[in-house]
Amino acid sequence: MKNVIVASKNPVKLQAVSNGFQRMFPETEFAFLPQSAPSGVSEQPMTDKETLDGAMNRVAHISEAHPGADFWVGVEGGIEDRNAEMTAFAWIVVKSQSITGKGRTGAFFLPEKIAALVRDGKELGEADDIVFQQSNSKQRSGAIGLLTDNVITRTSLYEHAVILALVPFKNLNLY
Repeated sequence: MKNVIVASKNPVKLQAVSNGFQRMFPETEFAFLPQSAPSGVSEQPMTDKETLDGAMNRVAHISEAHPGADFWVGVEGGIEDRNAEMTAFAWIVVKSQSITGKGRTGAFFLPEKIAALVRDGKELGEADDIVFQQSNSKQRSGAIGLLTDNVITRTSLYEHAVILALVPFKNLNLY
């Protein structure tokens, strides 16, 4: 049994991490342990770099707090303005004692109504809830689920990035 400390108690993030690990390593049993961890960045990261830094900081925090685990995972969602439009995405960082892997989700453009609320200081999940008249959507389908009618959910979007972050662990001889 391999212990994976996940720097989040959000069920969407936990499920994405679990799905990604199980798809990449179906022969291995994992225990996923959620832990709160500070990101050390803004509540709503506003750039690609700040988002990656947040995921890295979460991993650093939980690896120090739980040094006996096999893996530590940080998940950080962020946004970035691009030519007067706003994109949303997330970074996943997976660390073991000897290697670190990173993966990023695909990015999608937010409707201006949501982007304006974020620019006014709202977190993306809060802006989504206002526009879509939802409650706590970030712990369910997220912006991508709301915008695609759950064709892609936040879990499935993040799962691919978890898999990408696990590439070095699947190919140890190359990394």
